[in-house]
Amino acid sequence: QVQLVESGGGLVQPGGSLRLSCAASGFMFSRYTMSWYRQAPGLERELVALITSTGRNTNYLDSVKGRFTISRDNAKNTVYLQMNSLKPEDTAVYYCYAEIGVFPKPYRGQGTQVTVSS
Repeated sequence: QVQLVESGGGLVQPGGSLRLSCAASGFMFSRYTMSWYRQAPGLERELVALITSTGRNTNYLDSVKGRFTISRDNAKNTVYLQMNSLKPEDTAVYYCYAEIGVFPKPYRGQGTQVTVSS
């Protein structure tokens, strides 16, 4: 079955960095666009970044452009989110997400908490 397992979250000071990882299994990872979403308490879920199957194309939420980088290693079935210059407003649960299948079905991981605070 499809599994997406995030790791790498934690507590970091403003201006710091974190690297999130999402290990995927149960599907042909290299064929699918992968995304990172986040959700903070009381706020709508928002798409942070996505990367196409080959990694050739990426897209970012305006507020993270220039600070976050999404990448993937299709040999390791893993997608990453490098987060630099973190701000308190980046605090959220970050989820790995993909729509899998001929009739795409949404899947997400359990999420990893990122807290930016001094």
